[in-house]
Amino acid sequence: MTMLSRRDPRTLFPELFDWLEAPFTGLRFATTQPIRLEDFMREGRYVLRAELPGVDPDRDVEVTVDDGVLTIHAERRQETTEGHRSEFRYGSFTRSVTLPPGSDPADIKATYDKGILEVSVKCAPEQETGKRIAIEKKS
Repeated sequence: MTMLSRRDPRTLFPELFDWLEAPFTGLRFATTQPIRLEDFMREGRYVLRAELPGVDPDRDVEVTVDDGVLTIHAERRQETTEGHRSEFRYGSFTRSVTLPPGSDPADIKATYDKGILEVSVKCAPEQETGKRIAIEKKS
């Protein structure tokens, strides 16, 4: 199965634009709350944090990287049984982000603590891409 991923530049309000672009797609679990993501740079690492409460990271979360794209896939299943009645709630979430230039896919760490998944990737320091040209004065 092939997954589509966006390779757009970062925007100021990514959650708002994602919601407007596809308000009824798999961006939500069985609740009415969207999954919150945030990303930032910390100590030379690109960090992506996702709120994923109520999931078992060993069984329900998969983090992959392929060709510079980091993908998080999570699935939540909940069953409640009371007497002769049972309820099932389930949902899945997949999000792909393009890693910044200079990211090292061999140095990725993922941790899960108190409902927060944090994935960090080592990034090479940004190097100057341009060169300043000296201007000569002619008399």
